[in-house]
Amino acid sequence: MSGRTFGDWTIGDRIEHPIRRTVTETDNLLFSTMTHNPQPLHLDVEAARASEFGQILVNGTFTFALMIGLSVGETTLGTLVANLGYDELVMPNPVFLGDTLRATTEVVALRDSRSRPEAGLVTFRHEALNQRDQIVCRCLRTALVRRG
Repeated sequence: MSGRTFGDWTIGDRIEHPIRRTVTETDNLLFSTMTHNPQPLHLDVEAARASEFGQILVNGTFTFALMIGLSVGETTLGTLVANLGYDELVMPNPVFLGDTLRATTEVVALRDSRSRPEAGLVTFRHEALNQRDQIVCRCLRTALVRRG
């Protein structure tokens, strides 16, 4: 399914995104080094073992980016003008190597664009959950979406 236009959304729409993704050591390593993040909790097995987590902790910005990526196909693919902001970003549970993540989306607000009559603003609440159904990331995303 491709993304929806502004008029296709109603407040309360909810999507269980079909794509799931198991996080690998390579994902975490490449993302951390690509973004110049030298945090030992992400890259140093011995430092991570000595931490309260006892193992490598997946880079939180990777978790956030993956959550958004998992949602795009059913939300804004081909209809997005621009992402205008991300709010209330929280990561209530850690992500570890080997965790399988899935995403859900709920529409929480709709508003006509004042500056672009050909588009409207959709505010999505995205959540990423692990294989134990624990929420590992949540945020609000405001997207400027084309009208149909």
